[in-house]
Amino acid sequence: MDKKKVGILGGTFDPVHLGHLILAENAYSQFELDVVLLMPSGNPPHKTAGEITNAEHRNTMVQLAIDDNRHFKLSVFEQERDGYIYTADTLKLLRENNEDCDYYFIVGGDSFMSMDKWYHPERIFAQAVILAAVRDDVDDSALKERAEFYKQKYNADIRILKIPAIEISSSVIRDRVSTGKSIKYLVPKDVERYIYNNKLYS
Repeated sequence: MDKKKVGILGGTFDPVHLGHLILAENAYSQFELDVVLLMPSGNPPHKTAGEITNAEHRNTMVQLAIDDNRHFKLSVFEQERDGYIYTADTLKLLRENNEDCDYYFIVGGDSFMSMDKWYHPERIFAQAVILAAVRDDVDDSALKERAEFYKQKYNADIRILKIPAIEISSSVIRDRVSTGKSIKYLVPKDVERYIYNNKLYS
């Protein structure tokens, strides 16, 4: 029986923006995935609790952003666990609970370059295909070299995910809201409305 191909795009999603959705959609179509889980982080080890907006707001914004896309799903899997949440543990638990699924972990180019510094990288590479995003206008030889290094050292399955060159970040959106600048066309319309209605980032 063919296994279900499940993409995972994690992050704080504070807030989710069009760059995230374009990344997920390109992974879905390029690698013929069945579904992409957008998985807002629970308690990421590199951020303190006061630094990120509460999970309820972040989850609602993701749900608003993906409501009209049948192959995107919100997953609160990481938020249902206590303590620091590590990707290696998330993938292990997902695989144990869903033996009929193969996982494709979507990661941006910058993060990909430092994955060997993550918590138990060998376990991450053993449990998921890594989709490393690179802008389609860039010949990123450094990223390809790094992919080759991971393949040699960890027997990793790395695939290059080509994405359009779109520079949007959650921190820029938060800054724009706090300084009264427009975020139109950076986030979905419903997310923009939710941010203003709930006075987030201001």
